[in-house]
Amino acid sequence: MPQLSGAKKIFDFSLLRRVFHYAAPYKRQFYVSIFLSLLLAAFTPVRPYLIQLTVDKFIRAGNLDWIIIITVIQIGLLFLETGFRFYFSFLTSWLGQTVVKDLRTAVYRKIVNLNLSQFDKTPIGTMTTRTINDIEAVNDIFSEGLIPIIADLLSIIAILGVMFVSNWKLTLICISPFPILMLATYWFKESVNKSFQRVRNAVAHLNAFVQEHISGMQILQAFSAEEREFQKFRKINTEHRNANIRAIFAYSVFFPIVEIILAVSTGLLIWWSAKGVLIGEATSGTMIAFILYLNLLFRPLRVIADKFNVLQMGMVASERVFKVLDNPDYIKHDGQHAPPFIKGKVEFSKVYFAYDDDNYVLKDISFLINPGETMAIVGHTGSGKTSIISLINRLYHIQKGAIRIDDVNIEDYKLELLRSKIGVVLQDVFLFSGSIYENVTLRNEAISREEVIRAAKLIGMHDFIMQLPGGYDYDVMERGSTLSLGQRQLLSFIRALLYDPAILILDEATSSVDTESEQLIQHAIDTLIAGRSSIVIAHRLSTIRKANKILVLDKGVIREMGRHEELLEKQGFYYHLYQMQFKKEVAKFPA
Repeated sequence: MPQLSGAKKIFDFSLLRRVFHYAAPYKRQFYVSIFLSLLLAAFTPVRPYLIQLTVDKFIRAGNLDWIIIITVIQIGLLFLETGFRFYFSFLTSWLGQTVVKDLRTAVYRKIVNLNLSQFDKTPIGTMTTRTINDIEAVNDIFSEGLIPIIADLLSIIAILGVMFVSNWKLTLICISPFPILMLATYWFKESVNKSFQRVRNAVAHLNAFVQEHISGMQILQAFSAEEREFQKFRKINTEHRNANIRAIFAYSVFFPIVEIILAVSTGLLIWWSAKGVLIGEATSGTMIAFILYLNLLFRPLRVIADKFNVLQMGMVASERVFKVLDNPDYIKHDGQHAPPFIKGKVEFSKVYFAYDDDNYVLKDISFLINPGETMAIVGHTGSGKTSIISLINRLYHIQKGAIRIDDVNIEDYKLELLRSKIGVVLQDVFLFSGSIYENVTLRNEAISREEVIRAAKLIGMHDFIMQLPGGYDYDVMERGSTLSLGQRQLLSFIRALLYDPAILILDEATSSVDTESEQLIQHAIDTLIAGRSSIVIAHRLSTIRKANKILVLDKGVIREMGRHEELLEKQGFYYHLYQMQFKKEVAKFPA
């Protein structure tokens, strides 16, 4: 896509064309808004001309009837023009908001289908800004940018045209200060543009700082760092204020300059036209009409530079939005295999995987889990345990090898069906703002409240939930902040139970719960694992001892594989890992 650099991006017509592509479903409203801009431009010089006509012909002739008729016509035109301007303003804003709605939907659909690697590389705040702030700036292209600019330019052309036809000499005298206005407008446009860029950067820094420090408030207060971080906030806040003041300064200088130029033009008009009236080259009606023309001419000139900035910022924002839409790293939905049920056979065949395509975190991984078997994965932090389970439901794509479920490559499965057959319980449980019922069902209307209650009873959470205000309708707040780690973990087990998966993945699912909570869910885990293929990443010895096989990872490579007793007898890598990690539980679970 060809682009001009810096402030010239406004002239990237290919980008502008793409923005207006989203207005195609609403082309009738778009054409109506263009027609209204033409109509309003034609309306603009009519009333001053009628005043000129009234002064020169009917007042001088003392024709009271025509004075009344023209006055009535003026009032009618005023109401008609006001109605058209209201509809024009409403229509352009409606068009902008409707396009924004469609564009935001497209961006969000793209974001939820991006590979997880994109979220590893891109800050959450950036994605949020693209989805909300940047798209809202695209709305300004319609409501305050291109279409209003076209309407203003047409009004300026219409007024100047009528002025030249009425008296070209007087028109030239009136617009002689315009070169100064053009220079002031250019300076204003560039100054405000730079200031707005600084303001946006300052707002981004301010938002990021506040979001991060509110999230980490517990750490700040625990280490008495409030005052130090407050001083950082004051510095960022001062930068934000200074950036806004620069923009305010540009406005404070520009608008008085416009008023001075209008006053000079009006002075030149009165001087020249008064002389013309005296020698018979102009009329009193012409002088009055030209004063009105000048005021109508300067009205759009006051704001057109600001609208160009709005348009330019909208174009810059749209470019950022389209970068998200054009991101090729999305989850492929090409698979069409959709069996009525999955047995649960899982096979990794010589799998190589890297997050950045260069440094492999998994190398030559091969293993087989038969239906109903449980495999435990152990290894030091960073050995690749979580990477393995992230590949099974296609959160990432592998570089080499193959992953098969029931002897079918997972790339050939319909993605929605594949993930619906895989239950995941993660170590870091994420709960959304909303009720317990909404969190465990993920707003799946196919899951009834009776099924939720049945699953909660199996986990042993029903009595606890019923003690909360509202029971299953209790609002867990953002990220489940009103619940303990163990309670959030138990809710994630209810969530997994409800979807009745053929393959179960437990990523250190009991590491965050206390002994009492573990006792509550241990039986539920055994029940859930029974008859299902399961992959367990755990530090709890009880879960590992029950596994059909144990996969021992180190730096992305399989070191050993076998049952618990077999690996201990070898006294190899697993034996030493066992001594380090599980020796505290030997007394609790004797071999």
